Amino acid sequence: MSAILLLLTKLKFLKVLLSVGSMVLAIGGYALLFGWPFAAGFVGLILCHEMGHYVAARQRGLSVSLPMFIPFLGAYIALRDQPHDAETEAYVAYAGPFVGSLACFAVYFLSRHYDSRLLLALAQSGFMINLFNLIPVSPLDGGRITSVLSPRIWFLGLPVLAVFWFYHPSPMLFLIGLLALPRVMEAWNYNPKAAANQAYYGVPLATKIEYSGLYLILVLVLAILTNILHTELLRTAV
Repeated sequence: MSAILLLLTKLKFLKVLLSVGSMVLAIGGYALLFGWPFAAGFVGLILCHEMGHYVAARQRGLSVSLPMFIPFLGAYIALRDQPHDAETEAYVAYAGPFVGSLACFAVYFLSRHYDSRLLLALAQSGFMINLFNLIPVSPLDGGRITSVLSPRIWFLGLPVLAVFWFYHPSPMLFLIGLLALPRVMEAWNYNPKAAANQAYYGVPLATKIEYSGLYLILVLVLAILTNILHTELLRTAV
């Protein structure tokens, strides 16, 4: 029995080590482009976002991995248990950008307190990343949140991704587009009358209204703050 407990302890330590190691690797990658202070802060904000997902998943009784970081692509947590319904999926998805945005607000207020351009740039970048994640297409958080209304909303996310690609083409956007295509095809073939779909997506109207309101408020707040801080950073750069 003691040998089994020792093995489990080692496995847990290995998982923590892998998570921390991937985070350090991500910091090193971003530091090559932006320097260590910004890289550490940026990865820290991503960690807050992912821990929002992690805690929310644990609250709903789902088995979930620690965050794993991929340099220049972000981070992810792996759900070993899939959500039981669309409301659970939306809850776990919303927690990421919500907690991530709270962390960005903290950095923003610190930037004002210390009159720090570095912290202001971190806050703006964090707001922008959380806003990007709210694009209504799966596998992004926005797609998982809006699926509580209908998977067909994912059709709205594709043009938004296309606009991002037009102005800022990147491998990350290309990868997200590839991952989104099967889910969009799923939405195309979506039959709301199918028993499995009714069981998963059949949430009360009040729940749909609640998540719609929370989603729109967060999108609006992040869009306004991202634009304001972006304009301020450009103005103070001169």
